Amino acid sequence: MQAILAVTVPFFALILAGYWAAQRAWLPLAAIPGLNTFVLFFALPCMLLRFGMNTPLAQLLDPVVSSLYLAVAVLVVAGVLGLGHLLGAPRRDAAFAALVAAFPNSGFIGVPLLVALLGPAAAGPVICTMLLDMMLTTSACLALAQGGHAARGGAGSAFLASLKAPLMNPLPWSIALGGALSALNLGLWGPLDKAVGMLADAASPVALFTIGAVLFRSRVSSAGGPSAEPSSAPLLLSVVGIKLLMHPLLVWSGCQAARALGAPLTDLSITAITLMAALPSASNVSMLAERYGANNGLVARIIMGSTTLAFITFTLWAWGFGVQPLR
Repeated sequence: MQAILAVTVPFFALILAGYWAAQRAWLPLAAIPGLNTFVLFFALPCMLLRFGMNTPLAQLLDPVVSSLYLAVAVLVVAGVLGLGHLLGAPRRDAAFAALVAAFPNSGFIGVPLLVALLGPAAAGPVICTMLLDMMLTTSACLALAQGGHAARGGAGSAFLASLKAPLMNPLPWSIALGGALSALNLGLWGPLDKAVGMLADAASPVALFTIGAVLFRSRVSSAGGPSAEPSSAPLLLSVVGIKLLMHPLLVWSGCQAARALGAPLTDLSITAITLMAALPSASNVSMLAERYGANNGLVARIIMGSTTLAFITFTLWAWGFGVQPLR
């Protein structure tokens, strides 16, 4: 446990530092978009490019890992939608609750944290699941949130329209470029590789610090909003529990069932994608909820709750798997 905490504590401490800096106004809220831009368009793409270049293409596009993870995402999304219906939540709010239940914070936290815990070999399955969440899970939930009202063609057209957001995200493209370079056994020109390396090294600390600041901003912007209503509390608490406990349990159970049927799953892959599912909700979903007119206060509180509790639950999941971080 001590070895795991030696890895997880610094990660969550940086999130707390970002929150505290924003709370104390040492980091102006107006500066947060600039930090987000640096992380999303410069640092993280460079980090993912390097991982893509150094990871076999077969691991980045593992069909067994993809199928299992996607099947669980469908179960989680369907379950939260059903729960939202039972609790009387509007369809749009239930769709975004489903997205934060199924979409872990894989880019800002997942890739650097799991590589630190499990080693570089974890990058393949982690990035594989990350691509599914960015391209398919997000698009499906956005389509569900818009329904037939977003496009005349109904849900199918809404899904195609919702693909625009993931396609504008630089992270899938950086992974694709890295995978292409890996497949062609090519590298970057020396000075360019150095510059990419410098930006990649900045990705993890700046991303974690930014998450903290974003969480504080979300809390401020959602204070007194619709999520303050008591009727939203059951959905909020349920989704946090699903994200941190049920989602990883379903992934682990699916992996065990698939392995029993003869699927070629390694212990590393099972541990990596289960711990990926155990991560807190993706922080960028709050911005999407605001953009699409959903209950951003509810979504922000789910993200806040899952991020706060994940320090305990994620550490326990890693300890349960007997993770021994590389020194």
